[in-house]
Amino acid sequence: MNSVFRSLKALLIGTGLLAGMLPGATNAADAPYPNRPITIVVPYPAGGSGDVLARILADGLGSRYKRAVVVENRSGVGGHIGAEYALRQPRDGYTLILATIAHNSAYAMYGKLHYNPPKDLVPVALFAESPNVLMVPANSPLKSVQDVLAAARAQPGKLNYASAGVGSGTHMAAELFKYLAKVDITGIPFRGGAPAMTALMSGDVDLDFETGATANQAIASGKVRALAVTSAQPSPSFPGLPTVAATGVPDYVMTLSYTISVGNGVPKEIIDKLNADINDIVKSPEYAKRLNTAGMEAVVSTPASARERNEREAVEWTKVIHAAHIQLD
Repeated sequence: MNSVFRSLKALLIGTGLLAGMLPGATNAADAPYPNRPITIVVPYPAGGSGDVLARILADGLGSRYKRAVVVENRSGVGGHIGAEYALRQPRDGYTLILATIAHNSAYAMYGKLHYNPPKDLVPVALFAESPNVLMVPANSPLKSVQDVLAAARAQPGKLNYASAGVGSGTHMAAELFKYLAKVDITGIPFRGGAPAMTALMSGDVDLDFETGATANQAIASGKVRALAVTSAQPSPSFPGLPTVAATGVPDYVMTLSYTISVGNGVPKEIIDKLNADINDIVKSPEYAKRLNTAGMEAVVSTPASARERNEREAVEWTKVIHAAHIQLD
């Protein structure tokens, strides 16, 4: 009998079952969140604005939680491949997604996504925003927004612009420009902001409404000329640049927002903890400085206010998408 008991005890210890049966034992699953590594899925290639931003936030969360916070790039279909991948993971708060305009508000162009962005993705925190920057190659004859408008009106469809993919912020910034200015400019989608910027710097495309971090790096290289920012007011991240609205396209305003989201079903207490911790991180002077260097600004939000902004912007972007007849399978 003793030998049987010893064998059973050894089996229980080997499988970890005895630990859960002993008084005072604690399961890893019962430990406070987070008790293992967290992954932030970036649905764009490495090197773009979203990737830069996610890595800054990952540093902050990793330091706070004393856990590894890993950035995983899953690009394709304007950011939706990464979102679908994240939604296939357990809804336990250990897989986060960097959500952008593609997921938050400009999804009406897709007729056959394998998920429903406003229902399946739950905003945790809108934590950063950035204007786009209208840029041309350094040797371009276009030196102002007025030059761009004149060239586009003289030869409709001849000018082209690079984007980080259909439905991306760079794509929608250009489509809003076309919609308000009533001009025809041809879009050329790339698999992310970094390859789009490479095409601009080499002179393979005429224009790019690039996001903050990628724009900052390109301007510093001297291989592009920045013409204007898309925000309502001049941006402190891009001193000396006028706004698009002030230089040729009245009412043009676009500020990209970046949200950390999770799959629907993640417990509310985890969402609330992540929101509070992300807000604490973005309030720190060190974080704000790193964002400003990257051409972005820190934002504090609640899950509810992030969702409200997404819903409001979805209405406006749906108008632009329908007016531009952008429809994809």
